Amino acid sequence: MSQVRRASSSIPANIAEGCGRGSDRDFARFLQIAMGSASELEYHLVLARDLGFLDDTQHSALEQATIEVKRMLTGFVKKLKADS
Repeated sequence: MSQVRRASSSIPANIAEGCGRGSDRDFARFLQIAMGSASELEYHLVLARDLGFLDDTQHSALEQATIEVKRMLTGFVKKLKADS
């Protein structure tokens, strides 16, 4: 479960770090890194379910929230690229 915590905390940390950068290009790069962390989180959630740390209901709720975060990140990256 520590990997789940690490991956999930990495997402907003990368967004914050990218926001502090000087350009939209740098920001978009950190959003992509956050996307990678979200994908890693998806894997760790599957693993946690398979190992019995999460039941199907918990896994489903967390998976849906992670998918929504990935959608938001994708939209944000597209917006930054369109504006540049």
